[in-house]
Amino acid sequence: MPPNIVHDADGLPRVILTESGGSSAEVLLYGGQVVSWKNERKAELLFMSNKAIWKPPKAIRGGIPVCFPQFANFGSLEQHGFARNRLWSLDSNHSPLPPTNSQSSVDLILKSTEEDLKTWPRSFELRLRISLSAGKLTLISRVRNTDNKAFSFTFAMRNYLSVSDISEVRVEGLETLDYFDNLMQRERFTEQADAITFDGEVDRVYLSTPTKIAIIDHEKKRTLVLRKEGLPDSVVWNPWDKKAKALPDFGDEDYKTMLRVDSAVVENPIVLKPFEEWKGCQELSIVSSSYCSGQLDPSKVLYGFS
Repeated sequence: MPPNIVHDADGLPRVILTESGGSSAEVLLYGGQVVSWKNERKAELLFMSNKAIWKPPKAIRGGIPVCFPQFANFGSLEQHGFARNRLWSLDSNHSPLPPTNSQSSVDLILKSTEEDLKTWPRSFELRLRISLSAGKLTLISRVRNTDNKAFSFTFAMRNYLSVSDISEVRVEGLETLDYFDNLMQRERFTEQADAITFDGEVDRVYLSTPTKIAIIDHEKKRTLVLRKEGLPDSVVWNPWDKKAKALPDFGDEDYKTMLRVDSAVVENPIVLKPFEEWKGCQELSIVSSSYCSGQLDPSKVLYGFS
């Protein structure tokens, strides 16, 4: 189905994606940010803070923000770069996917402006394709160097996921990996647990992670599978109670029903020569799960990119 563009109460243009099975997604042109993804039963799969600030130039807390050309403060720019608080455009030059009843997509583009060049003097084009199909949300990002010299950047798609109860959630696929612990001055550790579970604040950058990660929500009896390519690192974040109360755009109790598992390039920045292009993809898919062992059955939950 072709995308439908509407304006919300704050005047921000958004694209509505729907598919014949009944699922939907909403994408703001501000930030190129997915702010809603609902399944065929109209249940929201992404977390959005009840205190999110929906007015520029603030970034919006929730959904799937895009961090470019810097993730966190691993550099000299504003935290998480500027892509998430700029107005993107529909990408009319990119060949669109042929609309079908079973899939809906939109192509967005962000180009460097004169204002951006003052703080980051690099000329670029950042493209983002967002595709919705039954049980699946896919984001494909491309960064093209349109400058006459090489530049480097870090990048992330920050996935704010809706969960039933954070204490009943486990993340599989990151065991035995090294990570930077942002709560310990980015000291490097090795994950010892069989799966990641949550009983306090977590803020970690897992390094050289696999292409598939599972987020298992026992209470909802479902598993969300994150599959990614070109995005070697993964960030796992939950602020817990004290940090939640300290964040102005985050509800005091919001930490109980959210988890962020990001697809990212952090440890080794991407270097692009003039006119080179980088591509990074992620796919979120939902599957019902009733097993108790916590072991992921790849034959049942993993899908390929379209």
